[in-house]
Amino acid sequence: MGILTEIIAWFADPGNWEGANGVPARAVEHLWYSAASFAIALIIAVPVGLWVGHTDRGGTVAVNVANVGRAVPSFGIIVLMFVYFGLGFAPVLVALVAFAVPPMLTNTYTGVRDVDPEVRDSAEGMGMRGGQVLWHVEVPVAMPLIMAGVRTSAIQVVATATLAAVVGLGGFGRYIINGFAVQDYPQMVGGAVLVAVLALLVEGVLAFLQRLVVSDGVAGESAEIVAKARSQLRPAASTSS
Repeated sequence: MGILTEIIAWFADPGNWEGANGVPARAVEHLWYSAASFAIALIIAVPVGLWVGHTDRGGTVAVNVANVGRAVPSFGIIVLMFVYFGLGFAPVLVALVAFAVPPMLTNTYTGVRDVDPEVRDSAEGMGMRGGQVLWHVEVPVAMPLIMAGVRTSAIQVVATATLAAVVGLGGFGRYIINGFAVQDYPQMVGGAVLVAVLALLVEGVLAFLQRLVVSDGVAGESAEIVAKARSQLRPAASTSS
């Protein structure tokens, strides 16, 4: 029986869709690891990016500090945190947050900083204060680039959450680790396919959300900038994992 047939048989096996080790249960675990880490990174990165972009103070330092998380391999962070915290979610949480912060912080900072000064001057000329300029002018204009960072971080977190299985947790990485241990290639490939499908679903949801929060005019003007920013982020992300 060919490997493709074996993979299809693995997905078709009802036993792989039931109980604590079934695909639905592992999907919930994987989503929990990803969502918790992403939420914390979002809370850290976006406010900092907005502040340093709006004030144009400390942006370079903030971005360089955040990029430390991208420079260190995620597996290395998990192992290092495992030494201090032991088994559990803490090592994975630290690694995923460190990995998710840089794209969001960098894109948010860059998007707000690069808003046309004439647009800011016009808003201030209309009587807007600093906070009003930020939320009513800078954030809407920068939203395509901000969302590009959010989408990049989300995909990276979903993919990297697979490493949770290394420290004894669940998620789809469990299939890859367990399959590798017993040379069960259909199980390994099945786990990898599930991670890829989940990442695509998350990307689709965030792409739909971006269409809702970004006006058509701003999206059209910013498409080229967003594409360039994402192309610069992906190679750096691939080398860190």
